[in-house]
Amino acid sequence: MKKAENKNNGNFAEDDIAEIEVEIPKPAIKIVDVKYYTYKTQSKHIMEKLQNIKVAILSEDGFEEIELTSPKQALEDAGAKVDVISPKSGKIKGWNKTDWGKEIKVDVNIKDANVTNYDALVLPGGVMNPDKLRQNKDAVFFVKQFMSTGKPIAAICHGPQTLIETGLISGKTMTSFPSLQTDMRNAGVNWVDKEMVHDGQFITSRKPADLDAFNAELIRELSGG
Repeated sequence: MKKAENKNNGNFAEDDIAEIEVEIPKPAIKIVDVKYYTYKTQSKHIMEKLQNIKVAILSEDGFEEIELTSPKQALEDAGAKVDVISPKSGKIKGWNKTDWGKEIKVDVNIKDANVTNYDALVLPGGVMNPDKLRQNKDAVFFVKQFMSTGKPIAAICHGPQTLIETGLISGKTMTSFPSLQTDMRNAGVNWVDKEMVHDGQFITSRKPADLDAFNAELIRELSGG
């Protein structure tokens, strides 16, 4: 197996990614289908574990507002540092159910983002956001780099569209917003209609109502719990 080498200040060239063989331990797939997923995300133990953890949230304009703000808040409350990364600079604007919502500060432009600086990646949904990301070569390449590391990637609602674009999710069990199920299956995914699915490095959920399970599982994974 070829190991991913740290080139270009920690970034990989596209040719390097094509040559990398990723070998990830295959734990049992975790599927949750309950109304509420209980996990203490702000205990002293969790906060100590996450104080040196840094998470990237990759997004564009049109993200479903709560699918970015809720994981960001939950991670920060648990002690992690969170950077919002985007192809845009300045701010990105969310979508709040039926109209434009809050603007969120962009911390790092995608062209300056380095996967080695982060311990996990979050892909929020919204219809417009992932549709923009999947057409952006830098964004798709960043996700491919992250996949090669084996680090956790959490995608909710329409967020998995960007994962589809990588062409690297065949054989995984995942969930998403139901309207994506055909696209997911065409990408080789075993799609299931469940609140939260954790298969290898991937944590996926369907919609805002699943955020309790989504956030808690990501924090549990990062804390080693």
